[in-house]
Amino acid sequence: MILPILQLDRVSKSFGGVQALRNVSFDLKPAEVHALLGENGAGKSTLIKIITGAHQPDAGTIEISGQKIRHLTPRTAHNLGIACIYQQPALFADLTVAENIALRLEPVAPARRIDWAGRRLRAKQLLDRVGAAIHIDAEVRELSMPEQQLVEISCAIGAGARIIIMDEPTASLTQQEQHRLYAIVRELRGLGVGLIYISHRLEEIFALADRVTVLRDGESVGTFPVNTAAPASDSSNVCARPSEHEPALAGAKDTGGLPIHEAALIHLMVGREVSLVYPPREGSRGGVLLSTRKLGCRASGVRDVSLDLQAGEVVGLAGLVGAGRTELARILFGITAADGGEILLEGKPVSIDSPQAAISSGIAYVPEDRRRHGIILELPIAANMTMAIHEQVFPGSWLRFSREAELADQFIRKLDVRAPGPDALGATLSGGNQQKVALARWLACKPKVLILDEPTQGVDVGAKTEIHKIIRALAQEGLAVLMISSDLPEIIGMSDRILVMRKGTLVAGLPGGSDPQQVMAAALGQRTMDPDEP
Repeated sequence: MILPILQLDRVSKSFGGVQALRNVSFDLKPAEVHALLGENGAGKSTLIKIITGAHQPDAGTIEISGQKIRHLTPRTAHNLGIACIYQQPALFADLTVAENIALRLEPVAPARRIDWAGRRLRAKQLLDRVGAAIHIDAEVRELSMPEQQLVEISCAIGAGARIIIMDEPTASLTQQEQHRLYAIVRELRGLGVGLIYISHRLEEIFALADRVTVLRDGESVGTFPVNTAAPASDSSNVCARPSEHEPALAGAKDTGGLPIHEAALIHLMVGREVSLVYPPREGSRGGVLLSTRKLGCRASGVRDVSLDLQAGEVVGLAGLVGAGRTELARILFGITAADGGEILLEGKPVSIDSPQAAISSGIAYVPEDRRRHGIILELPIAANMTMAIHEQVFPGSWLRFSREAELADQFIRKLDVRAPGPDALGATLSGGNQQKVALARWLACKPKVLILDEPTQGVDVGAKTEIHKIIRALAQEGLAVLMISSDLPEIIGMSDRILVMRKGTLVAGLPGGSDPQQVMAAALGQRTMDPDEP
């Protein structure tokens, strides 16, 4: 019998009158990937913070390697070999990659001479191990979100952690980068490391996990062995895990040891039936709303982009990280000025040299990082939703807060934002509801063209389904939607047409529902653009 390296027994935690966890039991064995699932607000983050020592439980016990821990602190957790890789990397933006890694790994001592050459060598070796082509002297502020996550993983590996928690580690990774991460996870498992894996992408759970524990409303619904033979998604065949290093797991509660399937997992998470099928493509396309002709920007690496977006359609923009997808979106929204080609709205050339010009032309953009650029967490929902139309809500500096609240209430109902009311702060909302608020901010401008950059990144399966329905409904209302996503099943399931970018330009146009291998082949440079494609 394999003894757990981590055991939580009947752990409870409340914040004021809110019961975040109630009698939750959880264990992790060495050489195991134990997935932790649940909707946003189910208690996953609270449980992780208890394991890492950030929160103290109100009741229950914690054992690590058979030793009962009376008062677990972040320092104690680190010394016991617990490392957490959060969805939002906790790195110092003004320090270099090598310096950030050193802060996590080097001992603290007064008047210690710094071995700069050794520090840089160790950082490079760790980055090479995770396959990260990142310069060790680059400042973290210069790195993309996926690159920052890879630095976090390097730190955990370098610390020799025995228990590694991964919180949505692939949220902003492309499929190629995801496969590299899968290989790292399997390598760590083969070395005897226990991994707690949190993800809203169920295909990852079936590709990697040995067991899964489901939380709902702060309680454990149960722990189940994973049916790794079940076809989780169209992409599951390319990331199916190998059979070696799989620990013998028996007697999982609630199933009598029988593996669980995807549909049952979703039902357990949300407590209701959720369709696994993307919303149907209904309605007809209208005229072309936005066109680009040989659009480019040397500073952004975007070149010769020609495309058409029609009213009533969702166009998916696929490609690897660094392909130029977000850079193109920033050009279309006027954040970065184009230095070549042209943009046409309903056939007429326009100059989009600022976000204000884009908004005036009927273009809206919901950026990738909602916490930094989507909403202001310290402001109420109402203020976030009306920020882009502030002059309309408060003309002549008249403070019409009743009008602001009225508009916010309309979007709360339309988008089904789950919040106490328009005065609730953005920081109090789940990820899915924050995304809806960010979307409402730009819908308030009544745009004709809506650009969405990773619209469901880091949200749970229930919220993802709701956002998909909203996107499809907006298209049916006549908007032209350009959707950037690194989630290949989402691109395939949601798009009427798929455009693929590589090295700053479009290389393929495919119909919605295309084979995933076709999309990846184009993204990897194995297919070129056909001018007759849609």
